Amino acid sequence: MTSEPELQRGVGEPDGFRRLWTPHRMAYIQGENKPTGPAPDDGCPFCSIPALSDEDGLIVARGGSVFAVLNLYPYNGGHLMVVPYRHVADYTELDAAETAELGDYTKRAMTALRAASGAHGFNIGMNQGAAAGAGIAAHLHQHVVPRWGGDTNFMPVVGHTKVLPQLLADTRKMLAEAWPQS
Repeated sequence: MTSEPELQRGVGEPDGFRRLWTPHRMAYIQGENKPTGPAPDDGCPFCSIPALSDEDGLIVARGGSVFAVLNLYPYNGGHLMVVPYRHVADYTELDAAETAELGDYTKRAMTALRAASGAHGFNIGMNQGAAAGAGIAAHLHQHVVPRWGGDTNFMPVVGHTKVLPQLLADTRKMLAEAWPQS
């Protein structure tokens, strides 16, 4: 038996496909909250986040030179970033203390993600400059993306969509509780 295409009012021509809508991604695509220039007062979210409460800023942990914060547009559940407080664009601009704490917080992030969610592996890295894919090129940040064996399924492969099973506020709380102390 041949089925009729499902009518999808308001989304274009009916084609039989169901859609998983992620309208919150449009803010990222359109550059909402991206800095307008290289200075900290040009709207840099990484400069304004530390003034918020941990819950409101999605901050997992704070150090003397860096902080760990959840990514608002995560690649995977638990995707966080280690960010220096100081507004610098390039890794070579960090001083020795900032470099050491950035490394230490990256290790702590891995430890917390393994304890809280059983991560099997990680993608860790920095995109240096807009040409290298940095979404916020004016303020250095290191991504820590947890991975699990078999986490590639039909959604990202065929649908180019990630399904995140937990609210960011709940993920922040879980990781903050699992964050190793010094």
